[in-house]
Amino acid sequence: MSLSRVCVFCGSRAGTRAAYAEAARQMGELLASRGIGLVTGGGKVGLMGVVANAALSGGGEARGVIPRALLEREVGHEAMTELHVVETMHQRKAAMAALADAFVALPGGIGTMEELFEVWTWAVLGIHAKPVGLLNVEGYYDDLLGFLDGAVREGFFHPAHRARLVSAETPADLLAALEAARAA
Repeated sequence: MSLSRVCVFCGSRAGTRAAYAEAARQMGELLASRGIGLVTGGGKVGLMGVVANAALSGGGEARGVIPRALLEREVGHEAMTELHVVETMHQRKAAMAALADAFVALPGGIGTMEELFEVWTWAVLGIHAKPVGLLNVEGYYDDLLGFLDGAVREGFFHPAHRARLVSAETPADLLAALEAARAA
């Protein structure tokens, strides 16, 4: 089953490696070229801005959801197809989840992790059946994936729940994995 909109969680900073911004650019371009809409946190800075700019430059659709308190800090992306301003972070995540039918985490910090883990938990609990994935750029998520596999080995995490999180090293491979997970 094809995807209509993908929510991309990522840093409001660019990180230290050029590969992170390049992966964000590739993801935005790929979504636009495939006619898949982008949903982001609505900022125009960091990787969030890179992925949105790439999608928009490619003729794609980009929707952002940003809390009023972050509007100036993250500098709301005025070129978005739609920019939704909400009052709280909880409203932001709920709106982003409602707009998308799959989720991707690019490299990012604690906010990216929190967003990823929340939507993944919702999938595990049956709140939604949307696929969740990591774009593991140059091994950025290797330690996290190792931790998660260790949690399974130690009996704190069910293997089926771990399997709900897919990962790949390229945007094209990750979209294919998300589409396969959605069809399953």
